[in-house]
Amino acid sequence: MSKNAVIVVDLQNDYLPTGKLPLAGIDAALGNAARVIAAARAKGEPVFHVRHEFLQADAPFFAPGSAGARIHPAVAPQEGEAVILKHHPNSFLKTDLKRQLDAGGVDAVTIVGAMSHMCIDATARGASDFGYRVTVVDDACATRDLEFRGQTVPAAQVHAAQMSALAFAYATVMDTDAWIAA
Repeated sequence: MSKNAVIVVDLQNDYLPTGKLPLAGIDAALGNAARVIAAARAKGEPVFHVRHEFLQADAPFFAPGSAGARIHPAVAPQEGEAVILKHHPNSFLKTDLKRQLDAGGVDAVTIVGAMSHMCIDATARGASDFGYRVTVVDDACATRDLEFRGQTVPAAQVHAAQMSALAFAYATVMDTDAWIAA
């Protein structure tokens, strides 16, 4: 029998409209992530919270010990839920996330969080490479406009491109309502 865990990636205060690196759609993503977390808890599935901090005190965002680096209260860990501190986009790189998942007998993961094109991508691909069955809840993720060769790529396009790439070979991609119903 398969055992799923939810991995909540980088839903931290600096990504809010009042933070140092605001993301498009972050409020909706937080609300949907909170619904996924609540559903997982109701099913008895473990929830792992991943929090990014840069190592430098003068980091442009997620500075060590800053209010911006704190997990947003809407998706805060409950007593007994693991909090993984990371310093790289991939939540598995130089952390004990894999060890904790394996110790819990987890073979499938559901990923929510930010940023779609960076840490969600890296974590989903890393999970797939380790052999986990991966689901990404797309409307529980957020990103931002990017620039490429002098052109602004709107956040909605960045997000759609990233989700379509993950769905092609790395993950099942679905919305919150579909995930809760599954």
